[in-house]
Amino acid sequence: MKKYLLFISFFYCASLLAQTPDDALRTSWFTQNGSGRNTATGGVMGSLGGDITANHVNPAGLGLFKTNEFVLSPGFNLNNNKFNYRGTDTSAQKNNFNYGATGLILSSSSDYKRKWTSSAFAISVNQIANYNNHIQFTGFNNMSSFSEKYLEELTHDKADVNAALSNYVYGSSLAFRTYLIDSISGAGGVLTGYQSLVPLSTGVNQSYDAITSGGYHEIALGLAGNMDDKMYVGGSLVIPVISYNREIVYSEKDATSNPNNNFSSFEYKESFSSRGIGVGMKLGMIYKPKEYWRIGLAFHTPQLIGYKDEIRSSMITNTEGYAGIQSESSNNLNSGNPGKSEYNLITPYRAIISASYVFREVKDVKKQRAFLSADLEYVNYRGARFSAANKSDKALVDYYTLMNDAIKEYYKANFNFRVGGELKFDVFMVRLGGGYYGSPYADANLKADKIVASGGIGYRNHGIFIDLSYAHAFQKDVQFAYRLNDKPNTFASQTGARGTVMATLGIKF
Repeated sequence: MKKYLLFISFFYCASLLAQTPDDALRTSWFTQNGSGRNTATGGVMGSLGGDITANHVNPAGLGLFKTNEFVLSPGFNLNNNKFNYRGTDTSAQKNNFNYGATGLILSSSSDYKRKWTSSAFAISVNQIANYNNHIQFTGFNNMSSFSEKYLEELTHDKADVNAALSNYVYGSSLAFRTYLIDSISGAGGVLTGYQSLVPLSTGVNQSYDAITSGGYHEIALGLAGNMDDKMYVGGSLVIPVISYNREIVYSEKDATSNPNNNFSSFEYKESFSSRGIGVGMKLGMIYKPKEYWRIGLAFHTPQLIGYKDEIRSSMITNTEGYAGIQSESSNNLNSGNPGKSEYNLITPYRAIISASYVFREVKDVKKQRAFLSADLEYVNYRGARFSAANKSDKALVDYYTLMNDAIKEYYKANFNFRVGGELKFDVFMVRLGGGYYGSPYADANLKADKIVASGGIGYRNHGIFIDLSYAHAFQKDVQFAYRLNDKPNTFASQTGARGTVMATLGIKF
């Protein structure tokens, strides 16, 4: 497995650089979310149109609207995670409310003969990704320790004792002050290096427990035009709004009952929050080569998002007879203030090609109708790029250069595929769909993908429509408690599922 620990020294007491390649993935690897109709049909919206979700996928689909609509889409998520870490199985659950595409669509038709027969404007909000989750795994490890990342940092930086005490407020200084990491002195008391007191020869029992919350929300202002019911073109200005919170409790405990090996346990706690807002564009077209066919193309530009992060951390270590029980926190070392950092992220671009076949009886709309639709989406996960908010700080600029090099090695481009359909019986509809989301990781040892199966029903009559859906996502992923530079990294294999219940209530006027 490739190892990506970015070594660079920052001697700031009141700030922290805590971004990793994983942070870039939060805004790029997710399953499709939208209205109840869109969720039920697997997320196909590249060429179908006629749904508010089009504002967030292919805005050209807004051009199919001939009436005004107000849409509300509340939902609920059910997380059921399973983990295997070094042969030990664990599970964790977390349920929460969410929402899908919600907003207003205003359409207008031309009063006289012209090629552009109608147009539509939409303002909507959609939860692109939901970050509410519980990640928990435990296992025995005699190969590596969380403490070694602090050991690597101090050794690489050739940090003296004063630096070890004060320059790494949210990590290594906590470990040094609690004697999880201690100095090694040579002749005359000269500092020769650092050591971890964790007894890897006999191993430790490791535990990682993280609760995350928040979401990737997107506000979209879309405009689309309809050319003679044959060609539809549209675009939307999108404003991503990110909120992400993470509470971590990580511990290692001596796997033996030896009270004299200078280590009993340590526990590290971290409270992290990230807030971001940005801008991007989504452009698309839909063409009808024949009456029943629709071909769609959409392009999502990279989004530029500015972030502000905060972090607090603490550690308690029991080294038995060596130094007893010691504790320290970043609050004590930073006058009660959190560590803060500001930076920018450019998300990967997306390209979608889609086709739909629509069955319809023009003369009698009460007869059975149906559609089949499929989307092929390309996402360049390795295209994410971090940059410093303060371009005059060379250390920051160098840090993010290394970060971006790691992203290019760690991730790859891949395809997502979605397919769905609907059968309509007078005022009722039945829908089914599915999707496959390929792994974003370049390393073949990191097994990851998402498979979605979905279905639902709908009702439309007298200008009111109600859609109910359920999507079940089978997930494979990996979770790292820590990463090291000079050893093979170990991770937890994640399986399990996420269920999404979505309801949409709409009014035409």
